[in-house]
Amino acid sequence: MCARESREAFPARGHDHRACVAGALGRAEAVCARRGAQLTALRRRVLEHVWESHAPVGAYGILDRLSAGGRRAAPITVYRALDFLMANGLVHRLSSRNAYVGCGLPGVPHEAQFLICNGCGIVSEVQDKRIERAIIAGAEGVDFAPDAALVEVRGLCPDCTGGGAGGGDRSGE
Repeated sequence: MCARESREAFPARGHDHRACVAGALGRAEAVCARRGAQLTALRRRVLEHVWESHAPVGAYGILDRLSAGGRRAAPITVYRALDFLMANGLVHRLSSRNAYVGCGLPGVPHEAQFLICNGCGIVSEVQDKRIERAIIAGAEGVDFAPDAALVEVRGLCPDCTGGGAGGGDRSGE
């Protein structure tokens, strides 16, 4: 899930998702190194699970994946890892889904918008400065000082509307 400003907001069918995950982990390591933050083994595994697909994942979904090896992790450890990842700009929390997605622009302050496909479940992070400016202008127009804006737009991705190369569940691509 890379933040995009182009018309190609969603990953192409059959894209190399392993390269997506490897790139995300590499960027996360670089961000943490610059900040002097510790990307521990657990935090890295949580981040890997967030990036497993382009669909949002909940904390208990991550907990289940971590516990698949037979050793049960405590929910608080997952929440602490997610708090660290959010604080360092490595993941975003989608309020409407109470779930997390990887950040396409880690370590770069930005207000992103999220396009959530109701058909296949994938999420695309886009960054459109026009939307950001409109939100700020609207808030200033009523003397409101926003701290952050989270825009979640639900609809259908190009594949699910028939505008892409295929259809169906693409969350793991």
